[in-house]
Amino acid sequence: MFRGVNAINMDVKGRLSIPARYRLILRERCNGALVATIDTDEPCLLVYPLDEWELIERKIAALPALHPVTWRIQRLLIGHATDVGLDGNGRILIPPLLRDYAGLEKRTIMLGQGKKFELWAEDCWNQRRDQYLKEVSEATDIPVELQSLSL
Repeated sequence: MFRGVNAINMDVKGRLSIPARYRLILRERCNGALVATIDTDEPCLLVYPLDEWELIERKIAALPALHPVTWRIQRLLIGHATDVGLDGNGRILIPPLLRDYAGLEKRTIMLGQGKKFELWAEDCWNQRRDQYLKEVSEATDIPVELQSLSL
């Protein structure tokens, strides 16, 4: 499980150093093989261990290609999927087109989301986080499942 928020600086070549606490897990689980793709709802990237991505890719590819929405999702998610495996120094290289999509520059946020990571431009993440907090505090239509959750 990947959890936690990590501030990571990206170098000018687009390399990010994966936090040490995840490296061993990733090397053991998938030999450091990762896949990055775009998030179709937010200006961020999704980074999956290869084994997890392959499960999702099969599900996406199995969707009916004749439906315009599923065809677009297939084109966007699978089309942007890029291998970004760990190098010998525990870094991944984010290609320029993916960096551009997410607006990634030097300061980034890697957000653990259980089976995957989200990769955000730091400023964008801070704005979205504040927006989400405001929306949650003002919400009146709270799902029953959340009402029973005690933190």
